[in-house]
Amino acid sequence: MDQTVVKATEGRALGTRPSRRLRAEGQLPAVVYGLDAEPQSVSVSYADLRQALSGEAGMNTVLTLDIDGKQQTVLVRAVQRDPIKRVATHADFLRVEPNKRVRVRIPINLIGDDQHITSTGAMVEQKRFFLDLMVPPNNIPLAIEVDMADLTFDNRISVGDLKLPDGASTPAAEDISVAAVVVPRSVLLAAEEDELEGEEGEGEEGEEGAEGAGDGDAEASDDGPAEGE
Repeated sequence: MDQTVVKATEGRALGTRPSRRLRAEGQLPAVVYGLDAEPQSVSVSYADLRQALSGEAGMNTVLTLDIDGKQQTVLVRAVQRDPIKRVATHADFLRVEPNKRVRVRIPINLIGDDQHITSTGAMVEQKRFFLDLMVPPNNIPLAIEVDMADLTFDNRISVGDLKLPDGASTPAAEDISVAAVVVPRSVLLAAEEDELEGEEGEGEEGEEGAEGAGDGDAEASDDGPAEGE
């Protein structure tokens, strides 16, 4: 599996002032941890890291961190930012193994044609936009796709209906709703009005039929006495 290489330098000075100087030089203070090894304090080029994470996978991009010539496979676990200036202040790297599952958060995308729903005045509501996965680093998907063609008025799409990558599982409950059909109140009211009008129309036809039957009886009654005379 091809991986983007980001160079890092070990042995940075700890503390607020040294970290501030590193950021002024375009370097980002960081720590590397995981796989039962000692944490390492390093610094990386913020521009290089930002470029490495600019692809579709974003924070789920598997990187090769080159620490003074020694390479480690990592995921970026977090990038802390200044709450006011919103500039990056620190990064956390997690060491990973290709066949050892890690926990990642994957976006859920709705795809396909929803015209069979929207043509009735209803709409599709996406209730969950991300899903946590336990998956090997070499099989992390860009997104989990949900085909709206599988959505009906009677059936929602739940976590248990999602197609996960090979070797992946999710800690989320299977009955959690991902997407469902929502019928606006205005559409429901319009349908109720149409139904009532239909019932009223049937009632009027019944009354007209009853009046017609009454007229026939009256004519027969009039003829009867005439014959007796």
